[in-house]
Amino acid sequence: MGLVFEILAALIGISSDQLKLIFCLIISYPLGSVFVRIPKSWPAVKHLFNIAVSTWFLVGLLELWSGTAQLLASILFTYYAAKNLQGPNMPWIVFAVTMSHLTVNHIIRMVGNIGPETVEITGTQMVMTMKLTTFAWNVWDGRQQEAELDKSQLETRITKFPSLLAFLGYVFYFPGVLVGPTIEYASYDALVTETLFDSGPKGKGGRSVPDGRKRVAYWKMLSGIFFLILFAIYGSTYSYDVVLEDWWLTKPLFWRIGYTQILGFIQRTKYYGVWLLTEGSCILTGLGFNGFNAAGKTQWNRMANVDVLHIEFGENVKVLLDSWNMNTNVWLRNCVYKRVTPKGKKPGFRSSMVTFGTSAFWHGLYGGYYLTFMLGGFIQTVARMCRKNIRPLFISPTDTSPSLSKRLYDVAGTLSTLALINYAVAPFCILDLRRSLQAWSRMGWYGHLVVAATMAFFYSGGGRLLGAAKAKTEGEGRPTKVKMPPVDPGHVSPLSPETPSMEPQHFVPPLHQIVPPPKTD
Repeated sequence: MGLVFEILAALIGISSDQLKLIFCLIISYPLGSVFVRIPKSWPAVKHLFNIAVSTWFLVGLLELWSGTAQLLASILFTYYAAKNLQGPNMPWIVFAVTMSHLTVNHIIRMVGNIGPETVEITGTQMVMTMKLTTFAWNVWDGRQQEAELDKSQLETRITKFPSLLAFLGYVFYFPGVLVGPTIEYASYDALVTETLFDSGPKGKGGRSVPDGRKRVAYWKMLSGIFFLILFAIYGSTYSYDVVLEDWWLTKPLFWRIGYTQILGFIQRTKYYGVWLLTEGSCILTGLGFNGFNAAGKTQWNRMANVDVLHIEFGENVKVLLDSWNMNTNVWLRNCVYKRVTPKGKKPGFRSSMVTFGTSAFWHGLYGGYYLTFMLGGFIQTVARMCRKNIRPLFISPTDTSPSLSKRLYDVAGTLSTLALINYAVAPFCILDLRRSLQAWSRMGWYGHLVVAATMAFFYSGGGRLLGAAKAKTEGEGRPTKVKMPPVDPGHVSPLSPETPSMEPQHFVPPLHQIVPPPKTD
């Protein structure tokens, strides 16, 4: 079978490992349809099915014998530690061991100069690290008082420790074992027991799984294949490596900035492709089910890992980051961002930088990762400053629909967000530290200059100036007080304590009635 993949890969123009990976993602679709038909009264069969399919992917197709053995070692260690260590350090011990193990393999890959065309164990191990550390925190949360937990922790905590077979079925859930998405144990257990589908009507033939999943799943598959074809055609041509070629510097700066936007989009298509494919296969197993909308139709977005439209047309950095690699963002928020923040305090700049640093460390040890994520932390900080201080200038509580100025503000936000992100991710794609810095210099350092100028403006009092401008605007727009005529002493004053004031009121509705509240960082 390996020969068949080599022949086909040569015809398509990709490596045989990459073709095997894509084959695994696509074959997950018919396998997902098999999984969903296993009765809920046979949970052990469902666990064994996951284990068998994932083993076939890792060992039978990708031939990752040593890597799979290493995964199993981390899995068994986590199971033992979560079950037997009772102290508050248990989740951090699991975090340290699994991340250290992952880092060793990152080093091996980097020293061996193993390129992206070769599929080895670190990709799967990155997903497994998220699962194992999440499991450890879920177990820890299950041992705490309910009053000490937030809503998401209450929903995902583990109060009944699973059997080893159930745990193995969870970590080897086959649609997400290779490239994600990661899942909480509570979600997996709800899928196996089919309590996930208790919130609405049954599917055809009285089945627990509601109708509608196939249409959504196969649309995800077609979309994923489309983006992978797009990357296969243009990925090598529109690579960030072109920034380092001699002809790049012969172009004017504005041209280079514009071309950078094309590079960013093309390089994102490979991620769009694989994540849409895995989401579709998760939907076919039933795990994508997310209740019913207002019209009573089923929703299948529980396992969404990317929202292409909100990335390409997001109005600000927060929208873009919330729409990219969503499940990894959830992991970072729940296992790092919240956990490094002292109890009773709000997460701030320190928590953000620790989280970005962890994300870089999780990706690997190439210098480019750290350049991207460190700059990303500053971009997120200035984006919050702009949202807090500039956005209110374009929102009027009396407007029933967005004004022209608000629409123009949103367009400017989309363009500036993409320009900053496409600049920031260049080192993430180039990887080498020296070449990454050289690429930024050939882009005119425009991203750094924008971030530095914005921070200088706000730290030098720009926020107070904008606040004063907003207050002045609101003052000018406030209705003029009505001057009341002299009161006839023979009549009761309309402004007596017994009667309400007749002065026109300028009612300002709460912000959440004007725009939807943003997600919690």
